[in-house]
Amino acid sequence: MMPPALEIESLSFSINGASILKDIRVTIGSGEKWSIIGANGAGKSTLLKCLLRIHPDWTGSVHLFGRCLDDYSQRNLARKVAYVPQPGDDQRFPFTVRQFVAMGRYAYSGMFATAHKDDDAVVTRAMQQARILEFGDRTLDTLSGGERQKVFIAAALAQQADLLLLDEPTAFLDYRHQAEVSRILGEINQHNGATIVAVTHDVNAAILTDGLVLALKQGNMAWIGPAADLTQPGRLEDIFNTSFRLIEDPVTGRRLVVPQEAGQ
Repeated sequence: MMPPALEIESLSFSINGASILKDIRVTIGSGEKWSIIGANGAGKSTLLKCLLRIHPDWTGSVHLFGRCLDDYSQRNLARKVAYVPQPGDDQRFPFTVRQFVAMGRYAYSGMFATAHKDDDAVVTRAMQQARILEFGDRTLDTLSGGERQKVFIAAALAQQADLLLLDEPTAFLDYRHQAEVSRILGEINQHNGATIVAVTHDVNAAILTDGLVLALKQGNMAWIGPAADLTQPGRLEDIFNTSFRLIEDPVTGRRLVVPQEAGQ
């Protein structure tokens, strides 16, 4: 039986005396899909950066696949955890798509950065799964934001990691690319067996993933549970301090939400 992907106990983090995360406790099972939601400044992206050791000065305990996070070398951590950052127009890299995806193989390189024998096959497979094989010879700065985001996902796939941490993976993308990215992530979870943890501002996206949710509010855990239960009366109002109107998705039958202005 696989150990949990993440066991987070009493994780807290402060910057210059200001508390950013307070006593976060959650167990994320291997192969599960999780969304992290909350208002701006709730600590969502900060939590990912603590798990990635970008912010190393947190307190508490984190176990990654049954092993203390601090015990992983950077190379071994990269074989277990892949990170996909927020899409943005500032992501400019002087590499072709294939070159960039191949960088995801750095954790498997030999002495003096020699290539691993499986690199070409793994990179090609990652590009196929992310639907970017046709872009292989283009440079990243010639791609749209949605196309670049799929390249970042392909680079994460090339790491062959068991856990993918994603920070707003569909933010700023048009509807077509949002749907494509969501479909790719679903396939990674279903066919690769990878655990998916995604920060999102889109409550409906969290509901439609049909996974589990951790809601943060001012650095605290506000709620944890199945995404379908987010629409229980008063729950989202407590998390976001605003009113919501519920509508029914005619395709899935799930209840989705629309923010509601005061007085409506």
